Amino acid sequence: MDWKFDDTRPIWLQLTEGLTLSIVAGTYPPGSRLPSVRELAAEAGVNPNTMQRALAQLEADGLALGGRTAGRTVTTDTAAIEAVRRRLARENGDAYLAAMARLGYGRQAAIQLLKEENDNDRSDHLPGPQ
Repeated sequence: MDWKFDDTRPIWLQLTEGLTLSIVAGTYPPGSRLPSVRELAAEAGVNPNTMQRALAQLEADGLALGGRTAGRTVTTDTAAIEAVRRRLARENGDAYLAAMARLGYGRQAAIQLLKEENDNDRSDHLPGPQ
């Protein structure tokens, strides 16, 4: 994972967000073992205590399960993972619509523009006359 931190927000929160994205995107599938605190801390270049706090938050959010000796695993509750995925998708959609509103686009115009861009992207990858 490529860790880049924003100095205006707590590092542990950014770690939690990054790990959450990795879980909902399937990098760490349901039931899989998460790397150890020390492994993740070394990868991110942070203090293990900071990573521990991020992982504790994942547990509080219901995305990870802690085990005394076996380490942490991703929850097998796929409904919980999907609920987080949908929440993040809504948040990203809201952010897109807000950014487009600042550019002067209404909701429907912003959605239409997104559809057009998506169609253009697909046509770029379709085989055509050479």
